Amino acid sequence: MRGPELELPAVRRLGTARLTAGLNRHRRLDLAAHRRVHPPLPPLDRDGLLALAEAVALRGRGGAGFPFARKGRAALAGADRLGVPPVVVVNGAEGEPPSAKDKMLLARAPHLVLDGACLAAAAFGAEEIVIGVTAGSPGEISVPAALAERELPCPARTVCLPERFVSGESGALIRGVNGLPVAPTPLKGRAAHGGTAGVRRRATLLSNTETWAQLAIAARLGPDAYASVGTLAEPGTILLTVNRSGAAPLVVEAPAGTALGPMLDACGLEPGAGVLVGGYHGAWLRPLDAVGAPLSRAGLAALGGALGAGAIVTLPHDTCPLGEIARVTAWLAAESAGQCGPCKRGLPAAAESLALLAAGAAEPGVLDDARRALGAAQGGGACSHPDGTARFVRTALDVFADDLDAHLSGSGCGRPVHGVLPLPRVAGARLEVDWSRCSGHGLCTVLAPDVIRLGPHGYPTSTSVPVAPWQEHAARRTVNQCPALALRLRRTA
Repeated sequence: MRGPELELPAVRRLGTARLTAGLNRHRRLDLAAHRRVHPPLPPLDRDGLLALAEAVALRGRGGAGFPFARKGRAALAGADRLGVPPVVVVNGAEGEPPSAKDKMLLARAPHLVLDGACLAAAAFGAEEIVIGVTAGSPGEISVPAALAERELPCPARTVCLPERFVSGESGALIRGVNGLPVAPTPLKGRAAHGGTAGVRRRATLLSNTETWAQLAIAARLGPDAYASVGTLAEPGTILLTVNRSGAAPLVVEAPAGTALGPMLDACGLEPGAGVLVGGYHGAWLRPLDAVGAPLSRAGLAALGGALGAGAIVTLPHDTCPLGEIARVTAWLAAESAGQCGPCKRGLPAAAESLALLAAGAAEPGVLDDARRALGAAQGGGACSHPDGTARFVRTALDVFADDLDAHLSGSGCGRPVHGVLPLPRVAGARLEVDWSRCSGHGLCTVLAPDVIRLGPHGYPTSTSVPVAPWQEHAARRTVNQCPALALRLRRTA
């Protein structure tokens, strides 16, 4: 295979391989290799499948951790109510830059994922299987090739979605499958109930890539053998993406509950100044807390952390923490769909405050502005994006409190921003302000209140503001109507 298939994520394991079995010998498991590595898949009816999922406490591995059995029962109830079969959806639209575990499974072990989806489709009498993948990812080639190799219990198709952070949100993915703009639904709904929240209005059973692969492993092993590793509450293994500065990320399979410190050691890493667990909707841990932190949902929650999608990044001592946090927060604000108040106002305001803090010598009120914006962003969004972003930033402000003080009391910490936290290289736009021309009349904030914010003296608080796609129309209008000709919209590569 060519193109995206050449970039296959590397894997490592701690303990016995399950999801990663055979990948030490094969770059990709085609159907023949898959059958040599994994024993035949036992058939299960709907009651047997639901009982299995409950016995192994199977939860979604995409971040929310919703119990799979509850989701399955809701989808069956929705299908019975609508009188049409359900649809099974594999959410492989991994838009989180520090996460590669789902990409790895779809690229290197696609049949394991399809085993789980086909098992549920056969048990529930599904009308269709849909696999959502990120456009340009290895799965765009690998998944259709795998579908062509095997017999299926129902029709199946692959849908390519844009590489955006919000593409992996369940409502956004289903909208994309239905041919609508890929953005979270303004009104919350449950895919399992069907209607506007489901694929073609059908009751929809949606889980992420790793969840379907875990279901296939559990079906082969049975509850007792599956629970021979992991914790009592969270049996089995987990997939983690361990990011390494200057090197490709590693996808690591480890028993749930494994301590973070030994896992980092196995990857040749140290906790550094702090460790991010759970990706950009996760939380930061102090180095001392991180070493003994158990990699399980309950264990991390007890420390104020979150397992999320299992992405891990360590922050070296030689980079500016606030600068790193500011650049990711600006990207997260631009990646929102811009559909609700928390994303339209709260996240851009927080991003601008953090940029000022990172620059050094900011007024103390800027920190209060950032905390206020993050507080306003929580709880009222159309999806979890504002809440997850707020958790990422707030825990960073706590963990890197000493660096924050240095930026508030002087010119900063004195360290450059190395760009350790991974972000995609995408084209964007910035609204630039020429303060030598600006007369402080304030028309810009009237025309583009979601882009430009004014300081206490009536002038813009920043000379360079990132502009999200949904903000470009207002930004262009502001540039065109600025009487002082002090604004310019500049595209960046």
